[in-house]
Amino acid sequence: MTKILLIGANGQVGRELAHVLPAVGEVIAIGRSQLDLSQPRAAYTLVLGAHPDMIVNAAAYTAVDKAETESDLAMLVNGTTPGMIAKAAAEVGAGLIHLSTDYVFAGTQGVAYQETDPTNPIGVYGQSKRAGEMAIQTALPLHQIIRTAWVYGTLGKANFVKTMLRLGAERQELRVVADQIGSPTWAKDLARAIAQLLPKFTLESAGTYHYTNSGVASWYDFAVAIFEEAHQLGFPLQIERVIPITTAEYPTPARRPAFSVLSLKKISTALENHPPHWRASLRQMLAELKALNA
Repeated sequence: MTKILLIGANGQVGRELAHVLPAVGEVIAIGRSQLDLSQPRAAYTLVLGAHPDMIVNAAAYTAVDKAETESDLAMLVNGTTPGMIAKAAAEVGAGLIHLSTDYVFAGTQGVAYQETDPTNPIGVYGQSKRAGEMAIQTALPLHQIIRTAWVYGTLGKANFVKTMLRLGAERQELRVVADQIGSPTWAKDLARAIAQLLPKFTLESAGTYHYTNSGVASWYDFAVAIFEEAHQLGFPLQIERVIPITTAEYPTPARRPAFSVLSLKKISTALENHPPHWRASLRQMLAELKALNA
């Protein structure tokens, strides 16, 4: 049986992976309490000790705005440590599936980004994730880097959907950015895709992939959809109006890509299926969340 080392098992994608990966192998799940990702040598030693066949790295420093002032920490966790994990993987003969981000792109083109398009991150978070990609590519031919975007989950920490539900229960009016365009991605769909790719992992299938849910939205569109779907499911909401605003009206420490839609052609071929539409997945996630909180 394939021995799978799952790093980042407590995150929103990691928790979903912990549910689906046991169907394809024996899983060693490692959370934050067992591995400090700011210690690259500890990650290296962990991989050597576990001696897995496959590693799935779903862990990262994801505080996009904080990264602007904690650049050393972001670069250590997202850049240096993945390189050390890859180095150890090469030594034990393991493959690596590593999650990356749409933030490696500047977001200035008007068509979906292909895996082969030039990267040009505009913030520290994106720069640190790109550094991790390059470190893996250098150290380990047997890798799959999966870039994703706008991830939200039923399990784990706060995310855009949960934040909107909380604010929508407290306020009648919300202002949400309407000029940043991307594709919301349900953590469960992403985890299922990884579980589908893993058993077919070979040197021929190595490389970079993009996975998000299909369809395109602004944060404003996403917020409106959350409230429409949540209202139908009977979530307690006070919200009456969602007002579209510009990025300039909602300044943040980190710049974000204005357009970060990722092309799904390559992943659809690999999975022999197109990722589900974001609105359908949002509906399922909210139903799950409602059942969990019942």
